Amino acid sequence: MALSKSARKVLKVLARRGAPEVLFALSRGASRFSDLESLLVLSPRTLAERLREFHLLGFVERRAYPEVPPRVEYILTPRGKRVLDFLRGLEDVLEPKEEVR
Repeated sequence: MALSKSARKVLKVLARRGAPEVLFALSRGASRFSDLESLLVLSPRTLAERLREFHLLGFVERRAYPEVPPRVEYILTPRGKRVLDFLRGLEDVLEPKEEVR
């Protein structure tokens, strides 16, 4: 059984620098770009690229508020939360289990 084109595309995006870290940071709740920037060790360009990719994939919602100065928040969508659960499950599978004696 081969992976679908969309599954391969998602895995490719998730393998990029900082992608899992951005999702885990957004799991804490709505965040502004500057909050994510200070929390993560990513260049502003890389962070912007990951947020844009996740937005296009439907993992992140970008909320822009008509204020001065402009305010933009990023929030995980239900689809993004499922991907995050998948990553946590993958971590559980790959984490070596200690044997109980």
